[in-house]
Amino acid sequence: MLFKELNIITAIQKALEDEGYQQPTPIQAQAIEPLLAGSDLIGCAQTGTGKTAAYAIPILQGINNTQAYDHTIKALVLAPTRELAIQINESFKSYGKYLTVKSIVIYGGVSQGSQTRALAKRVDVLVATPGRLLDLINQKFVDLSHIRYFVLDEADQMLDMGMIQDVKKIIGYIPQVRQTMLFSATMPSAIEKLSETILNKPIKVAVTPVSSTVDTIKQELYYVNQNKKINLLADLLKNPLLASVLVFSRTKHGADKIVKALKAEGYPSVAIHGNKSQNARQAALNDFKNKRIRILVATDIAARGLDIDELSHVILYDLPEVPEIYVHRIGRTGRAGLSGTAISFCDQDEKGLLKEIQRLIKQNINVIENHPYPITDAPSPAKSKRGGPQRPREFTNTPKPKAKSNHGSYDQTRSARPKAKPVSIENDNWTGNTFAGSKVIGGDYQHSDRRFDKPKADNEKNQHWKKDSGSKRSSSQYR
Repeated sequence: MLFKELNIITAIQKALEDEGYQQPTPIQAQAIEPLLAGSDLIGCAQTGTGKTAAYAIPILQGINNTQAYDHTIKALVLAPTRELAIQINESFKSYGKYLTVKSIVIYGGVSQGSQTRALAKRVDVLVATPGRLLDLINQKFVDLSHIRYFVLDEADQMLDMGMIQDVKKIIGYIPQVRQTMLFSATMPSAIEKLSETILNKPIKVAVTPVSSTVDTIKQELYYVNQNKKINLLADLLKNPLLASVLVFSRTKHGADKIVKALKAEGYPSVAIHGNKSQNARQAALNDFKNKRIRILVATDIAARGLDIDELSHVILYDLPEVPEIYVHRIGRTGRAGLSGTAISFCDQDEKGLLKEIQRLIKQNINVIENHPYPITDAPSPAKSKRGGPQRPREFTNTPKPKAKSNHGSYDQTRSARPKAKPVSIENDNWTGNTFAGSKVIGGDYQHSDRRFDKPKADNEKNQHWKKDSGSKRSSSQYR
């Protein structure tokens, strides 16, 4: 089937030709005609399958056919992230370039001034993230009472990000009589329940289920210790065939560390994540799309909705804790029928995650065994809550002085030292102390760091307290 065979008006057909579109993807072929006929629709398809065009084309054509160009917002599209919202708005502009339909995008993280000024002009299609839209509704800058087309894009991601309550509030502001479209890569029970309340006898379209991966994506797996992942990444980047590389990190802090290490190895790169300003994220994305930067390091939230042409490689530096996220990540490459490569790093602690991923996609990922950093049998260093390796036990169990009573003695509550032996810690010099069980028998602390010295003022205050039998002050005041 070709786009020319669909009932699409000439102006949109011309715009699609300019974009190089000739043959619709499966989700487009199955969704466009029912939407042109006015049906509600649930579309279940993984990222990169052309969902945006599937609903944007019918909306643009519907608004164009009514010729009702006034100051009312006629279509609302909700997206979970800024990047996806921007991408959707760009698609509306591209497909509607020969129409007079006006679209704008609003999102948080930036000043609302330019957005409120744009809303004061004619707006036919509004693309928005839920939080900023709800804020502007409460400020009376947005009126949704004339909405005829409503789209929830990446509904499962909104659920994951805790946006569903905001979405429900927004739905309360739009007319009940409307055409509703819900698109999602997965269909958890909460999304199914939501769809039952907001759609009217919807057509259901499901293509390329979430457990499937695009056939044009080559998948590779490297077993490597956590502390050698950056070395392996740097070695792989020596290959010029890795022309444009999107690296996934599990955390924002991890993304920044990867960028710092790569720059030290001579590989310019940039990170995008939630701690970056919107301007910085958009500038980084533009540099990557325009080939000014070869390597982009991202977290899942920041990368959601990225549409990058001719992305050669996706590297999963950290395996995701949710198996479905693996499919979303590698789906950033191999888009629009192009080929791509997805490379995953797996350390000892991630083998369980790998097992879940391979169970989901119903295939084993090809293992690359001959590389300079093969995994060892020893597990990776334990991680502390702050993300770094834990200190050796002798440091974490170092006895600390703690007042026991008003007699001035100290209770070493965590001491596990042999009796009658001095404590010896590297770079420390504690002398004159004899430990018996958990009590210090005698001696003063001698240490190069004055923080370990027992202040004389405490002794003087305690002595004063003992002499003053009428005092009701507790010795805890001097601890």
